[in-house]
Amino acid sequence: MATPDPGPELSVRQQLVLRKVVRVYQQTDLPVGSKSLASDEEIAAGPSTIRNELATLEQQGLLQHPHTSAGRIPTDAGLRYYVDHLLDETPVVRVDLDLIRRELDAAMRLVSARLSDLTDLLAVVSAPPLGTATIRHIEVLPLQPHVVAVVVITSTGGVTRRVFTFPERLDTGLVNWAAEYLNERLVGTGLGARTLQTRLRDAGLGRRESAFLDTITPTFTDLEDGGEESLYVEGTARLMRGRDLSAASELLEMLEQRRSLLGQLRAALGTGEVVVRIGAENPDPALRTLSHVAGAYGLPRRPLGTVSLIGPLGMDYAASIAVVRSAAAQLSSYVTDVYES
Repeated sequence: MATPDPGPELSVRQQLVLRKVVRVYQQTDLPVGSKSLASDEEIAAGPSTIRNELATLEQQGLLQHPHTSAGRIPTDAGLRYYVDHLLDETPVVRVDLDLIRRELDAAMRLVSARLSDLTDLLAVVSAPPLGTATIRHIEVLPLQPHVVAVVVITSTGGVTRRVFTFPERLDTGLVNWAAEYLNERLVGTGLGARTLQTRLRDAGLGRRESAFLDTITPTFTDLEDGGEESLYVEGTARLMRGRDLSAASELLEMLEQRRSLLGQLRAALGTGEVVVRIGAENPDPALRTLSHVAGAYGLPRRPLGTVSLIGPLGMDYAASIAVVRSAAAQLSSYVTDVYES
């Protein structure tokens, strides 16, 4: 993760008390009182001493005191201090994703579903933008005397099929020529490349060949128009449990529109490490009562997408960081195989 903010100076005992409050809160989602902490042998202090330490931590802005309870809960700043300074060494977790020989879409769906099931949190995986893929192979197939199908296979395993009907009967030689021409011109070209349409054109082509290419060009221009990242989201119902109607509506709107969420995910692409945003640190208002753990995956020196978990402020940060790190590493291996094969 990024270099942590040093935060306020805490004594060893204050750090221990803060760690205990966060962990009990993670387990119970309830305020933590001095009496329950005093029963913890590791603290080795009485209720009055612990009350003083809790009061000091509250003054430091690391704990807050809900009106309905005598106990305390961690603030966003308290959780940030915990993540940066008190988190035990993140365990090494191997998430078995079984991505071998899966196409990109199936792999992304599997990862998001597996991570949500494993953590009981909302899992969001952004797929590489379509523009990062290249054309691997093109087929032009005669279906009927007046009808052809154009099939494009990309480097990520994606398959697009378009069917075109012509007013006159098609010559088999023209169809075969088109397949050879398109593969010669376009294989290896990026779907988002500005040169894609230019490469379809050749001033030396006859009128019949040019007319045929003009008709089937939407197969490739539509691929360019679809170049935004896809988001794969699993576990929405899990995150909605226990949330008030207003907060739930905000979150659902964000997930439906996706643009702001994509922007937040992109911010993790350039870091090269797991990013943790807690509560108010999230730029989107819909996430300011939640925490977000995100990591980038991709090719060496070229991030392509992100893996992230979104959950309550009391989520298990150590486990979430470990799961995101493992999934990102496996997706990096997967996309390296896909893009370089």
